Amino acid sequence: MTTCLIVIDAQQSFRHRPYWQATLVPSYLEAQNALIAGAVAAGLPIVRVFHIDPPQEASNPFAVESGHVRPIDGLVPFEAAATFTKHRHSALVNSGLDVWLTQRGIRRLIVSGIRTEQCCETTTRHASDLGWEVDYVTDATLTFDMVQPDGRPLAAADIKARTATVLHGRFATVCSVAQALERAAATQAEGAPA
Repeated sequence: MTTCLIVIDAQQSFRHRPYWQATLVPSYLEAQNALIAGAVAAGLPIVRVFHIDPPQEASNPFAVESGHVRPIDGLVPFEAAATFTKHRHSALVNSGLDVWLTQRGIRRLIVSGIRTEQCCETTTRHASDLGWEVDYVTDATLTFDMVQPDGRPLAAADIKARTATVLHGRFATVCSVAQALERAAATQAEGAPA
């Protein structure tokens, strides 16, 4: 079974949102970069996904015209096997990613990127429902504090814990960076010709 690392929305756009929290970024980048480096070393394909939203004007950080739809500062450079753009939360909706994965016989996905509970979780659920095995690397996802409907704060760490809880064993295997890379190596070895 072939495994593919997907790096979702790890783009500069988020630095220009009011909810941006710079203090949360170093630990995310450390894990994301370690995951990318491990995937490169293992020869796994890495797919980059960017999110683009209207309006198409320079003042919108998620518009190409802004110049911010590019890898987030601090992300280790890597050669993507493919790059896709999306306009919905799931990276599998009308992006062509699903076709690309299917044509290459990829059956396991390692999900990482920004935001934990939004595009990463939605892509994970969607991929699982479509039959992919998914390893969800919580440490290699980033999100930000939010406010609940009743006005109480909800810390990013709590959002990450909630996402891991609802995904694990139902839609994905929640893994550390090392575990995801070990699982990918084991899967690749199983599929290697004797």
